[in-house]
Amino acid sequence: MAAVRVEIVSDVVCPWCYIGKRRFERALSDLRRTLPNLGVEVRWRAYQLDSNAPTDTATPVSEAYAKRFGGPERAEEILQQVTATAAAEGIAFDMKRALRANTLRAHRLLKFVEELTPELQGAVTESLMAAYFNEGADIGDPRVLTACAQRAGFDHPDLVRMLSGSDDRWSNLVAEDLLWAAERDITAVPTFVIDDAMVIPGAQDTSTFVRILQRMASR
Repeated sequence: MAAVRVEIVSDVVCPWCYIGKRRFERALSDLRRTLPNLGVEVRWRAYQLDSNAPTDTATPVSEAYAKRFGGPERAEEILQQVTATAAAEGIAFDMKRALRANTLRAHRLLKFVEELTPELQGAVTESLMAAYFNEGADIGDPRVLTACAQRAGFDHPDLVRMLSGSDDRWSNLVAEDLLWAAERDITAVPTFVIDDAMVIPGAQDTSTFVRILQRMASR
């Protein structure tokens, strides 16, 4: 059975990306029980929902949602709905503590991880999402990013210097991901691109992922 390549276009502050990640991972787990030889290569690609968010100043997410969605009441309704959906997937959102942050540094970290230890990219993504959605941490802060990487099992002598520095290489890799998504007309996340042939938008339910992956793997 041929390996399936899945490229997940995602932003670490996107609630549906976290929900979609959990559903996709459950689909993989379900499939591997019946297809133990299933090969799936997963790569995370950067996307920024709010590239204009301040780099060094964190503000409550509730305020940002109120400005974007027409006031605090509508923002609270949206946050409650997505929190309930996340809870059904076993994720405990605490959006009252969540802090709006620019995710460029987080994506730089994920490109750094991808180059040095690609098998940990998913774990570091999970750690970043947990810090943002569950812990009220400022994931624009290099110290928080360092801690997130380390608890996911990734460490490197240059980690702190990379996160605190301005080496254009890692930002350029993020920019390449943004261009890759734009070339495929991807304008919302999460988006799952399978073998660069099939585009699956949104946090589909687990059964949908199972069906599509099984079909692609059998080709």
